[in-house]
Amino acid sequence: MKICFLLITTLIMVAAQAEPVRLIFDTDMGNDIDDAMALAMIHNLEKRGACKLLAVTSTKDHPKSAAFIDALNTFYGKPDIPIGAVRNGVTPHLGKYNGLADKVHADGTLVYPHDLRSGEDAPEAVALLRQTLAAQPDRSVAIVQVGFFTNLSRLLKSQPDKYSPLAGPELVAKKVKTLVIMAGAFQTIRDNTRHLEYNVKMDIPSAQEFAKDWTAPLIWSGFEIGIAAAYPWQSIMEDYNYVENHLVKEGYLAYVPQQPHDRPTWDLTAVLAAVYPDRGYFDLSAPGTVAIENDGATRFDLDKDGLHHFLKMNSQQTERVREACVQLASEPPQ
Repeated sequence: MKICFLLITTLIMVAAQAEPVRLIFDTDMGNDIDDAMALAMIHNLEKRGACKLLAVTSTKDHPKSAAFIDALNTFYGKPDIPIGAVRNGVTPHLGKYNGLADKVHADGTLVYPHDLRSGEDAPEAVALLRQTLAAQPDRSVAIVQVGFFTNLSRLLKSQPDKYSPLAGPELVAKKVKTLVIMAGAFQTIRDNTRHLEYNVKMDIPSAQEFAKDWTAPLIWSGFEIGIAAAYPWQSIMEDYNYVENHLVKEGYLAYVPQQPHDRPTWDLTAVLAAVYPDRGYFDLSAPGTVAIENDGATRFDLDKDGLHHFLKMNSQQTERVREACVQLASEPPQ
């Protein structure tokens, strides 16, 4: 009887561990190529059963940002993933690679087929976030934010609607299990103790409101994490050649056309921390709270009751993280 009980307990634990992470990806697709690599990584993690991509929302206010997201989702065999687009956001320029969504063959057909040709035809991002969260079990959703704070800040200010009777803070507290964000800096960067990280400084008011009002557990993946685990250029040149036209490789080469060099894995490390929080890839800081100062600097204050942590990574973990990012981003779709 004791052996039978232990077997049942083990099976229950395995089943619980096998439950895929319910994931929302919030991105400024088009401003750096690591957003595209992180989304590719998510699709390959979903193929393994590690996560379930519920929706993608863009904080980059250019219509081709959503179109590129749809092209990438379609490339990985998921053409119907809901996509939401920011309205009246920041960085309205096209970017170096979003235009690949419109690339055509000589016969006029799309090189990267997709049906969402413009973010103007996509749902507004906050409405999609509310709809997606409301449909999920309580405390079940992980969000990965690798762009600006615009969408999540607005989510916190949202009011009850047809999707949920809850206002934004209550909806987040009820539905979100954790949030991992690529933002800020919590270690010295090139001798600078007040590094002003891009995702924060491009929309400081939203970042300030978010950091003050967010109502669920929160992990910050700082600038220093992605810098340490740079993605090797050789992988881009060799590991994505299993098809003639690869959207990630072509996007990478469009973004980094100059002398080959390794790119930081800022957004990929945030995905890894959200999907595999217990694999030992990272350590966490003590609990605390993060405040965004008026110039965009991130200040971490220790607080035993705080909901915020930031990622830490030693040299051995760095090598594991780099290899995991290479393997998960470059793996072919089914």
